[in-house]
Amino acid sequence: MKRNLFGAGMAMAAVLFSGATLAEPSNKWRIEFDDKAQTNGTIVLSVTPATGTPVSAEVNIPAGTHENHIARLVSDSLKTALGGGYNVEIDDGEDVLVKQDGVGTFDLRLVSSTVTGLEIELERE
Repeated sequence: MKRNLFGAGMAMAAVLFSGATLAEPSNKWRIEFDDKAQTNGTIVLSVTPATGTPVSAEVNIPAGTHENHIARLVSDSLKTALGGGYNVEIDDGEDVLVKQDGVGTFDLRLVSSTVTGLEIELERE
């Protein structure tokens, strides 16, 4: 039992540490979706401006949803969560572009995804 708890604690520490050290804010991000959802699940994204409070967007994805529709669901959720100050749009059908208005930068992280079969990639632009 102690060994499992230790391993879980180390794994969590590694995730937290890597997120803190790898954060490289940008003024524009691309979220790429590939394939479709094999199961119902939830995608949680976090947007953290260089100066400001982090904002999370939680998106429920039904099983069988294809990448283009997933991009639309994520785009709509981000627009609602972020409100003003950001431009969120669909690109190439299956990509979501997120840009902060003005010259500010922000970090975008995939906090979690319980959707199986779907590939999600975040890229700085």
